[in-house]
Amino acid sequence: QVQLVESGGGLVQAGGSLRLSCAASGRISRINDMGWYRQAPGKQRELVASITSDASTNYADSVKGRFTISRDNVKNTVYLQMNSLKPEDTAVYYCNANLIPRTRLRGEDYWGQGTQVTVSS
Repeated sequence: QVQLVESGGGLVQAGGSLRLSCAASGRISRINDMGWYRQAPGKQRELVASITSDASTNYADSVKGRFTISRDNVKNTVYLQMNSLKPEDTAVYYCNANLIPRTRLRGEDYWGQGTQVTVSS
């Protein structure tokens, strides 16, 4: 059974930093794109950053220059380093991975359970 497990959320003051981690486990043949999304209260879920299997990255304009996404293909883990955090970054952050389980032939999207990030002013 494939699952994504996130860690690293919490409460931080504005200007501070947090690092989120998301590890994929289970019977996996290949992991394609990985990414982080967030959802604030009353808002739609939005893409924060994504990274391909060959480490090409994409960022939302609101986090460019402050957040860095990376991945460790040996550990099947994706990271999100968040610096210069702002109160508007407060949200539940979700990990996403498009991966091919060993029981499948095509990629499928998997989601983590979400981790709360709260930035106080």
